[in-house]
Amino acid sequence: MSGERALKDLDIIVLAGGLGTRVSHILGDVPKLLAPIDGKPFLGHLLDWLVGFGATRVLLSLGVRSERVLEYLAGHGRASMTLVPLVEPSPLGTAGAVRFALPHATSDTVFILNGDTFLEADLNRFVANHRQASSYLSLLCAEVPSVARFGSVEVVDGHIARFIEKDGAADHPGLISAGMYLFSRAAIDALQRSNGASLERDFLQILPAGSIRAEITHGRFIDIGTPQSLAEAPHLVPAMAQARNPQ
Repeated sequence: MSGERALKDLDIIVLAGGLGTRVSHILGDVPKLLAPIDGKPFLGHLLDWLVGFGATRVLLSLGVRSERVLEYLAGHGRASMTLVPLVEPSPLGTAGAVRFALPHATSDTVFILNGDTFLEADLNRFVANHRQASSYLSLLCAEVPSVARFGSVEVVDGHIARFIEKDGAADHPGLISAGMYLFSRAAIDALQRSNGASLERDFLQILPAGSIRAEITHGRFIDIGTPQSLAEAPHLVPAMAQARNPQ
């Protein structure tokens, strides 16, 4: 693998079925995935970023207000990328949404990410390290100034030791899950056999110790799910999308 187009042979699942209640008074009937960021929907920035790492096939797991996303996709396709919209019959949670999408994924490794977050990260390196280590499951972790809103992860010897629930009083820097995962075929099969709606609580947190390899990145992270972060996004996302190899 050259490392320059590491996503070209991977199916990518974007989880975008959430309600977006915290920003609904700002976006109205516009889903978070289409939130306008510096003159372009958030999805446009995300897809352009993925294309930069060679992505050719993206499965979009959609829920509420999916018709708006379908309208956007109809007029904004990409010649180099196959976009497969999948509309949940009812809210399935993050784990349920992945299970719903997996029958449409054929690659041995699947890249899964949240549709309302953005991270400066070298996905070429992420995939290369995952494969070199023959990892069961890899998780991108971001360093943030405060873990209070997100919860945090404890990393020991390059693997997730535990997930720590968010605590509004925990206003200190630390590592968080960036919501970007590489699943091996074995991990995919295990998820399909599992139950529970939450990918983190009902699957990741109950895996045996050492199952999840942690890839720590020092790039900037943003979650557009709050009014404050949504207001910051136009100043961050376009530049972040161009930063292919943060140090």
